[in-house]
This record gives sequence, C-alpha cells and structure tokens, in this order.
Amino acid sequence: MNFQTLDLSAIDWARAQFALTAIYHWLFVPLTLGLGLIMSIMETKYYRTGDAFWRKTAQFWQRLFGINFAMGVATGIILEFEFGTNWSNYSWFVGDIFGAPLAIEGIVAFFMESTFIAVMYFGWNKVSRGFHLASTWLTTLGATFSAWWILVANAWMQYPVGATFDPDTVRNEMASFGSFLEVAFSPMAVVKFCHTVSSGWLTGAVVVVGISAWYLLRRREERFARSSMLVGSIFGLVACGAVMLTGDSSGVMVGKAQPMKLAAFEGLYEGSDQAPFTIVGDLKIPGMLTVLATHKLRGFVPGINDILEGGYTLPDSTKALSAEEKMSRGVVALDALTQYRLARSAGRTEKAAVMREKLEANLPYFGYGHILDKKDLVPPVPIVFWAFRVMVGLGSLFCLVFFLLVFLQYKKQLTRWPLLLKVTMWCIPLVYICSQAGWVCAEVGRQPWAIQDLLPVNAAVSALQSPAVRVTFFIFLCVFTLLLIAELRILFKVVRKGPQIEEEDKQNN
Repeated sequence: MNFQTLDLSAIDWARAQFALTAIYHWLFVPLTLGLGLIMSIMETKYYRTGDAFWRKTAQFWQRLFGINFAMGVATGIILEFEFGTNWSNYSWFVGDIFGAPLAIEGIVAFFMESTFIAVMYFGWNKVSRGFHLASTWLTTLGATFSAWWILVANAWMQYPVGATFDPDTVRNEMASFGSFLEVAFSPMAVVKFCHTVSSGWLTGAVVVVGISAWYLLRRREERFARSSMLVGSIFGLVACGAVMLTGDSSGVMVGKAQPMKLAAFEGLYEGSDQAPFTIVGDLKIPGMLTVLATHKLRGFVPGINDILEGGYTLPDSTKALSAEEKMSRGVVALDALTQYRLARSAGRTEKAAVMREKLEANLPYFGYGHILDKKDLVPPVPIVFWAFRVMVGLGSLFCLVFFLLVFLQYKKQLTRWPLLLKVTMWCIPLVYICSQAGWVCAEVGRQPWAIQDLLPVNAAVSALQSPAVRVTFFIFLCVFTLLLIAELRILFKVVRKGPQIEEEDKQNN
C-alpha cells in the first residue's frame, strides 16, 4: 500500500464504523448465549415433571430469546461484510485463514441454530416433548458453536498461529489440516471462547433475575418470578465462578502473547518482579499483577517502557528486542519481499532464494515495518485501564448480588429486601456496560494491530476516502439505533404482558 496516497482519516472512520457495528452486535450476542441455556434448563424441567407451569415459563423466555436472536443476525451479517468493504487488505492478507472459521460458522453452526429454532418456536404441539426438548438444546448448542468459530477467528488476530506466509501471493495460508487444528484449538482461542461464553451466561442470568425482580416488586406472576429467580441466580453464581476462572487463564495468556496489552490494563510503565495490581488511584495490592500474569509469587512483568526499550529477559531466556530493532527488522522483511518478487518475475532464481531466506528470518517482525513511530505501539492506556476496572468492578458486583439472591431465597426472605430487588433490576443495563468494557479491553488493548505483530490497522484498511466511510457510518448508526429501539419496545411489551400463568390458572380453576 502507498501510504503517501492513503487517506489517514479514512482509517479512523473505518475503525469507528467497525467498532459501531461490533458494539451493537455485541448487545445481542451475550443474551443469546446465556438465555439459551437458561430456557433449555427450564424446558428440561418441564420434560421431566410434565408440569405445564414450566412449559409456560420456558415459552416466555424463548420469546425473548427469539427477538434478541433476530437482531443479532442482522448486525452480525453487516459486521462480516465490512471485512471486504473497509478492510480489503486485511482480507487479502489473511483471508484463507480468517475466512475458514467464518465459513464453518455460517455453513454448520448458523445453519444448525436457524433450523432448530423453527422447531423450538412452532413445534410445541406438532412434535413430541422429547424431540422439542432436543431442538431447544440444539438451538442453544448451535449458538454456542457459532460463537466458537467467531472467537477462533478473533483469537487468531490476537495470537496468529498455524499460518504459513506465501511470498508469491503475499497471503497467509493454512498449509495442512494440522495447521487448521492449530488455528481452531490454539490456547488463545480456547481461553477466549470459555471466557466470552461464560460472560454471556452471566448476562443471561442477570437479565432473568432482573426481570423476575421487576415482577416481584409489582407482586405479579409471583410463582413464575420466584422460580425464574431461583434458576437464574444459581445459574448466575455458577457463571460468575466460570468467568473468574477463565478470566484468570485469559490474563496469563495475554501476558505471554500480548504483554503490551497487559501493561495497558494496569497502566504499568516500569516492570517489576513483584508488580502490583492497582484497584484505583494509589490503592494497590503488592505483587498481585505478577501472580495474575505468571501464577508465580515472583516473575518479571514488563511495563510499557520495558517493552519499547527491550533488553529484559523473556521466558525462553532470550533478550527482548527494542521497538526500534523490531521496526528495523520489519523494514528488512518488507524490502526482502519486494526484492524476492522482482527477482522471481525476472527469473533470477538465486537472488530470489537469498531474498526469501532473508524474508523468512525477519518474518516475525513483518508488521513492524509498517510502524512509523514506536509510540504508535502503545494503545490508549487511560481507555484500557478504566475499561478493565469497570469490567472487574461490575463483575464483582454481580457475584455479590447472585450470592445474596441465592442466600435470601434459601432463607425465604427475598421479598423483605426490596432494595436488593431494585439493585437487581439496575444490574441489567450494568451487565451490558460490563460486557462492552471487556471487548474494549480486548480490542483497544491490542492496538495498533489488526493482527498481532503481523499487520497494523494502517496496512489493513481499504483504499477508501473518508467521506464514503463517514456517510455509511451515520447510516449504520441510524439503522442500528432504530433496530435497538424496536427490539427494546418489543421486549418491554412482552415483559409487561408477562407469561400470564397466574391468569390461566385462575381461569382453569
């Protein structure tokens, strides 16, 4: 790409447009993951007991699931199209790798959930209870399976493994089935999937207990509300444990693969063998960051300045290169690629072989050749720092709320604490803030990279002019906002109407 002709403001608008689409899309995905499992548990209860109450309960939550699912599909499709429109260089450079999990997600996972969701909605009186239960679980499994492949693609951007660079096509490719397995089951993919899905479970649990609290405060649908509250709070407590465990594993993985991101989480500029964890301001826990990042009491955690200056000892006992050294080797790699392609086209096989060997020796620093200033390697620390604390702080609040809900239900004193029920309701918007903060940490924290160490965003963007991207940005903003308003209005209408279980019971009696 010719950086002299690149409209630099188009990069910012392309990033803004992608961020806008991702933010709106992620408003719908977590609830799909969490609510799917909860409604499946409730229908399982109906299957085992034959109690029509549980059938009505499952049907109510399935209605909310369906509304949310439809909106998620609409935003998700646009998100994938943007890789081709706004990030065509990225798509060319890694399309063979990045496209594979997305294709599997569309052909297998999305097809499975789209097929069985129809049976789940319209098959209550048309198929057996067992087949209908299987359809509900398969819908939930399909949504989770879909998340797996999306997160495999995202994890590869954070931790590119299994790739073979072909200088003839200037593309990264999967050379074998073993490479595909390496991409599909990389440590980053496994950790990211487990943490993201468990956070979706947490979102679903918060929404269920929040809506149940609304009914209890209004003394409506009390059996439904209490039963849903019990299932949701126990499920939420389990989800909190899963989020903490997977978050711990994620921290270790980020420390290994993306040390700059970890340093930005903490706002750590100078490394230490016993790096502290900052709660807020001057309130710190000595040595805690080292424990979280290395699972050891002593272990060097590099700060931002250490990563830029280099010279510290890496886990493999080698010395870390400075940013300038990486940038220099990146320039060598880019020049070697150019010389290789020229020699190849001219039929100069010996020089081509020399240049290819030179390219491969410097290939790990390929992306640094596009970096113009080492300061560009530092993500916006204040944004990442506070997003991380919002995520952790709100996650801790949800754990406390779930614990109190379970405890008070065991003591049969839940309705004596209306303030807790009100807090539970307000946790619904807070859980979405928490979820978005998590993605801010993951994506803003790895800037300036589109693909860690291989491709920065300034080399990944399409050759677009900013007015074109700016116009579509505001079009998407209007469309997505209207979709969100429409979904909220439908959801509120369904919730206000309620499952109407008590009214039906009165009519039957």
